[in-house]
Amino acid sequence: MNTTKYAECAGGIVINNKKEVVVVNQNHDSWSLPKGHVEEGEDKLTAAKREIFEESGIKKIEFIKPLGCYSRYRIGLDGNDDKSELKKIYIFLFKSSQLILKPIDPNNPIAKWIRYKDVSNLLTHPKDKEFYLSTLNLWIDI
Repeated sequence: MNTTKYAECAGGIVINNKKEVVVVNQNHDSWSLPKGHVEEGEDKLTAAKREIFEESGIKKIEFIKPLGCYSRYRIGLDGNDDKSELKKIYIFLFKSSQLILKPIDPNNPIAKWIRYKDVSNLLTHPKDKEFYLSTLNLWIDI
């Protein structure tokens, strides 16, 4: 019998003045927005900022607004849904002028700025793509 663990996660869409968005690579095999588990005693916004720093190295960040949340299973090593963990992911919008990205999380070795129009083509999980595209009208004119 399989049991599903439930997790709260937080992260962000981080944009710069060139309308680029930060994407991060996990274990060299999948791409996502920077995000991760909310730690005990931590609020979601603080968790999002911490995860963005750990996965991209961005220190200079300005909170703009919350964008909503969605749920999905974690990505398994084979690229399919790993149903052992269902994540509820809270995403916030941030701006940053920091162009040099230096991840400090060894499980997320690569971070890069991508043109906002190209992000959905790079995101690995269909639910990440769907959520990202659903938020464009909330921030593209900022």
